[in-house]
Amino acid sequence: MFRFLGIAWNDASEAANAAAARLCATVKDRADWTRVAGTPGLDVFMTGARGGANRHYDLGPRGVILGKLFLRVRLDTFTVPVHVDSIDDPERLQESGGRALVGGYWGRYVAFVRSPTGITSIVRDPSGTLPCHLMQHDGVYIAFSWLEDVIDLMPSIPRPAIRWSALAAQVRLGEPSGRETALEGVTQVVAGEAVYLVHPRPERALVWNATDHARVVATEDLAEAATLLRRTMLHCAASWASCYPRVLLRLSGGVDSSMLLACLAHEEIEADVTCLNYHSPGANSDERAYARLAAARFDRKLVELERPSATLLDGVLRIARTPSPTSYVGRIGTARSDAEVARAHGAPAMFTGGGGDQLFFELHHWWPAADYLRLRGLDGGFLGAALDAARLGGLSLWKTLRLALADRFRSGPLPHDSPGAGSLIDPEALAADALAPFEHPAMRHVDGLPIGKLMQLQILLAHGGYYDPFEGARAPELVNPFLSQPLIELCLALPTYVLAHGGHGRALARQAFASDLPPEIAARRSKGGMSEMVKALLLDNLAFARSLLLDGELVRRGILRRDKVEEALSGRPSTLSGNVVEIHDLISTEAWIRRWTE
Repeated sequence: MFRFLGIAWNDASEAANAAAARLCATVKDRADWTRVAGTPGLDVFMTGARGGANRHYDLGPRGVILGKLFLRVRLDTFTVPVHVDSIDDPERLQESGGRALVGGYWGRYVAFVRSPTGITSIVRDPSGTLPCHLMQHDGVYIAFSWLEDVIDLMPSIPRPAIRWSALAAQVRLGEPSGRETALEGVTQVVAGEAVYLVHPRPERALVWNATDHARVVATEDLAEAATLLRRTMLHCAASWASCYPRVLLRLSGGVDSSMLLACLAHEEIEADVTCLNYHSPGANSDERAYARLAAARFDRKLVELERPSATLLDGVLRIARTPSPTSYVGRIGTARSDAEVARAHGAPAMFTGGGGDQLFFELHHWWPAADYLRLRGLDGGFLGAALDAARLGGLSLWKTLRLALADRFRSGPLPHDSPGAGSLIDPEALAADALAPFEHPAMRHVDGLPIGKLMQLQILLAHGGYYDPFEGARAPELVNPFLSQPLIELCLALPTYVLAHGGHGRALARQAFASDLPPEIAARRSKGGMSEMVKALLLDNLAFARSLLLDGELVRRGILRRDKVEEALSGRPSTLSGNVVEIHDLISTEAWIRRWTE
């Protein structure tokens, strides 16, 4: 489990020097932590480095980069990954405050860069894979990837308190993509951001803005777009696969995981790939037939496991103490199995096709018609784009045309949605205009952006977790190759009506890999899920859910409506139909609260 701790301070202050020395002392004494940067005003430590996957890049007195770097290259053909062993021009990197990183390199990294004037800047890569949070104590900045390390190694620091207004916002928005967390005094360095550690408070700037890429049109030619997409997907998958001798691939049998397997089967990739499929009873929860087709097509071993039919949810009370709540849906019942299968096959990493829905536009709405109208106007291609959008959104052509025309005259960002009528969240718990600080700062620069591209951007900026909050160091490293900077930039620059040409989700990606995938998967329109399993899981744990939520802080503080919670957890199946995932997420949040207040 690759993690880091960085301590930065004003070395001209005797008090700050003394405080930094106290904080660093306990880390220096730990044999499992390595000091990788030590210069007046900056100490950086890391643990869990693994060969070609995660390491440090020494910048001497200028700082250090932690994680994994690849060189940016032109993708005129399939291009093998270009690993970076050292930074050739650290002076330029220093002069740019770390900005040169996002233009010349890509990967999974957090950089600590020391300026000639003694100011430390922290740069987090645009994919936002490796977490980076920030807090202050006794005039010293502490940057970390895993909050449990701060609690364990720096016991003199008071445990942060829950910030209830922030928690209410995150209950509304989901896992945060913005700078604020649910803890007092703990902030996040967001994806693509540089934070300059000046006193009394840090200064922040986006050195990579996703909105800039969303405003560019790379191409509208379908053949050219499919070629670009295929090359970029292959390059990103090959780059990450070259970091590990063996890989475990979560193969659902869906289009994304099957395309990733096709990428990993490329002749240039040497990693040994084992596929893992989970299934459970239900109309959409057993995709073994598709997974078997994909595994057989590329001659890869497939491990099939049934999700546990009965799982006790009280295990969520042992969730790690993180800066914000994280959902267990998708992990519960499989996290331990992932670790066991990975260990049995000697695979240090778990690859998934995560990110495909938003990257390749599996968003079933009328938005591509509105995007076409904004970018091209009422030309000869608009009717075809509207027909595609109507098919994609399941609407009539006339309604699609009306919505697209109405959006053409929209100005400014879209308003925040209020909780739905069936939601358990009290709509009065937090005003909609108070949500902005908890969104990624790139969302403040979206004026004039087509609605489909805006919604794609918003979902892409909401990053999933890198660490497993239940299994911790036992879990294989999570790798989502498609959520890599080159592919994110390309998909943002491809219009939504190109990505969904023909009125089908992932249409361009399907075209790019049509010759690789089994026909049954390439043409597949259904999408697997766990809806029946998560509903059964809740019914099996109804007493636990009632006790946790009805007697919990979310109800007591008015964030949830008690009457709605009681109705949803009454035991009548009809009351659960619209609230199952929301209830599971609220259980995650209440369990997180208990971990901080116990």
